[in-house]
Amino acid sequence: MNTTEIIFDYHQRTKHHPNRYAASLGYMDWATQPDPFRSYTGTRLVELPLAFENPAMSYNAIMSEAHLPSAPITLESIAQLFQFSLGIAAWKCMGRDCWALRCNASSGNLQPTEATIVLPPVQGISEKSVIAHYSVKDHALEILAEFDTDYWREQKEHGCFVALSSITWREMWKYGERCFRYVNMDLGHAMKALKVSASTLGLQASKVESLAINDLERLIGLDQKERYEISEPEIGQTLLNISESAQSEHDLSLLFKDIPSQYQGKANLLSRAHHPWEAVDLAMKASQTDTISIPRLDVQTSIVERIPNNKSVKEVILKRRSAQAMDFARTHISLEQFRQMLHSIAAPVDSYRERVHFVIFVHDVETFASGLYFYIRNSEHKSALKRLTRNDFLWQEQKIENLYLLEKGDFRSQAKFISCSQDIAGDRAFSLGMITQFREPIETYGAHEYKELYWECGEIGQQLYLEATVLGLDATGIGCYLDDVMHRMLGFEDETFQTMYHFTIGRSIIDTRMSMREPYPNRS
Repeated sequence: MNTTEIIFDYHQRTKHHPNRYAASLGYMDWATQPDPFRSYTGTRLVELPLAFENPAMSYNAIMSEAHLPSAPITLESIAQLFQFSLGIAAWKCMGRDCWALRCNASSGNLQPTEATIVLPPVQGISEKSVIAHYSVKDHALEILAEFDTDYWREQKEHGCFVALSSITWREMWKYGERCFRYVNMDLGHAMKALKVSASTLGLQASKVESLAINDLERLIGLDQKERYEISEPEIGQTLLNISESAQSEHDLSLLFKDIPSQYQGKANLLSRAHHPWEAVDLAMKASQTDTISIPRLDVQTSIVERIPNNKSVKEVILKRRSAQAMDFARTHISLEQFRQMLHSIAAPVDSYRERVHFVIFVHDVETFASGLYFYIRNSEHKSALKRLTRNDFLWQEQKIENLYLLEKGDFRSQAKFISCSQDIAGDRAFSLGMITQFREPIETYGAHEYKELYWECGEIGQQLYLEATVLGLDATGIGCYLDDVMHRMLGFEDETFQTMYHFTIGRSIIDTRMSMREPYPNRS
């Protein structure tokens, strides 16, 4: 099979069905639970200052793209960038057992995403250019390489780069064959978290589209296999440019000429034993290919009027949580809340891709009839969606632009059943399934686009989490759903569109057995 066929086969075999879920161990092997924190022995550690006290604009101002002077790349700005994107938001405890909650959402809180920063000389870090791993637990940089280069001067670069990579084993341990879906969804969560955190500094985080995967792995040292456990491969995913303006094209040849051939540090062992999943390995290798050049979108975004709210962007980021149970007695939300949430995720996540739409189960939204709705984010797909879905759907336009009523009725039981019979999908104001243009982008641009589809869904999910938080609501991403049951309900008979991520919005039930602790208790 070629790489795209491997990806299509992987997606089919990892679907959940009513009588059979995707292959996994079927139990939690606690003895091999992975360490949630990557660290490197033999590196110099640069502690980053905590940015809790730094002034911050309101979340609404940031989302309305209010003008904010661009911060220079300093020790302090790097610290803030990481703390409010990938850093620890709080420690959650039950008795003596505690685990870290992070600013970026993750399936099962397993956190497969790692970040490596590429910096010019920065006072307090190094007089040379640096490649460093972000140590989440310590809120520090582990220096992997220091070197001299003229890249920053020659290219007139005034920013830096953050590379994101994934440790598949962290998700594989719990989810088995389906894990590669979650690994990439979580990558999208992390990417959006970095974009929002960069915006608090007046900076933008934009994907570098032209970088080959092999070059990315060479840049952050993943090609040096002897530094990593063979059973815990870490794969390069994407490179973000952090600067005053969005830039997707960069000539990194001079930088590559000057980076050292060998980096410092050996990666820590995450588990003492591992269970192999061949299907995941095949999909992972197939998708580690370079994307064929993809055309830019003609993106035109508009600023949406938001419900007045003075919550600080930092407060919203730190209070984002995944609800564990929803309160079915408090499901009602206002029309304005519903509109703001949809408008916040209407625009493309970048300048190249807009393939995700929403099937929405509405149950308790002011002025809306309970029923099944469709929200179209890319009007070019509308005719295909109407043609491929059931011919008895109404497709009635609603008071929110691009939202259509398909069928009236109580869909609580269907939403719950589709979400692997989880109550959390029924006890809410609404839930949604992200319906993604599927076969064509992968066939056109290569197997790597499979990951990009999940990244797009993950970015939308992270935004939904933040929007729910600022509105005083709660949210949960749902990765366990019955793929083809959803498709049959809609009338899909092929792979033109697929459901790839589900989400629920409501009000959570507080678990009084839990206590919360400060994120970095040993730091001032």
